[in-house]
Amino acid sequence: MKNRDQILEMLTQILVDEFEIEAEDISLDASLYESLDLDSIDAVDLVIKLQQMTGKKIQPEQFKTVRTVEDVVNAIEGLMKD
Repeated sequence: MKNRDQILEMLTQILVDEFEIEAEDISLDASLYESLDLDSIDAVDLVIKLQQMTGKKIQPEQFKTVRTVEDVVNAIEGLMKD
């Protein structure tokens, strides 16, 4: 079971490694689309990476409302509880 800090760390690692985002730009209130400049294709890739790292199936609908880094952390935290 990962806590929020571990989830944020994991997410930060993915964003830095896979999407070449500067670690200092990543904060809980950073917008995925505006601040971090992800697009919808990046979002799909991110979901795939998160599935691989968590071993959980993520429904695309769960990520439709995700706008910020914190939203992603909350979504993953919810999945990990299942």
